[in-house]
Parts: sequence; C-alpha cells; structure tokens
Amino acid sequence: PGGATRVSATPEAATQSHRVEIEYCTQCHWLLRAAWTAQELLTTFSEELAEVALRPGKGGVFVVRLDGEVLADRAAERGFPDLPRLKQAIRDRVAPERSLGHSDRKAAD
Repeated sequence: PGGATRVSATPEAATQSHRVEIEYCTQCHWLLRAAWTAQELLTTFSEELAEVALRPGKGGVFVVRLDGEVLADRAAERGFPDLPRLKQAIRDRVAPERSLGHSDRKAAD
C-alpha cells in the first residue's frame, strides 16, 4: 500500500538490479564511443546489470554512473575512462568476488 515493491520472478532477474548510465556529448559526436562502452559493459556484466542507458548531453560531457554514483568523468580525469579500470570499479561494486581475467591484469600494470 505505502510504497513500491520490486518482485523478481526468477533468480536471474534478482541479480540484475544495477543500472549504468553513460552521458555523452552529442556536439562532440561521442555516441559511438558511448555505445562501444555500453557493449563492453553489457558483455562483461550480463548477469549483474539490468540496464545500460545512453544519455545525450552537451559541452564535452562523458560521464559513466553506476546506480547514480559517478565512476568516470572525462572532464575531471582529463580523458576518457580506461575500460579495464572502469570494469574493475563496476565489478568491485556489483560482484566483488568475480575475476575479470585479462582486464584485472592490465589495470594492475
């Protein structure tokens, strides 16, 4: 009665509760970079992520958020996110026990 309740019909649905948002600059034509990043994250975290959203923005923005938390910001970091490090940051929050294989090794270098 008082609030919304999320009910999962399957165990798989219960694990897919995280949302990634990639805000990208349309003026800079960064849609393909955002889409590629989304594809990489969906491939790596197919069981953990419920959604990866692409959000058009302006002014050179390229920000990746997980459940509202900023994980990568092109302006603050003075460059696009390093994909292995981004994957590690997401893994650390959604599946800390999971190995990322070669992405773990590359990011450690």
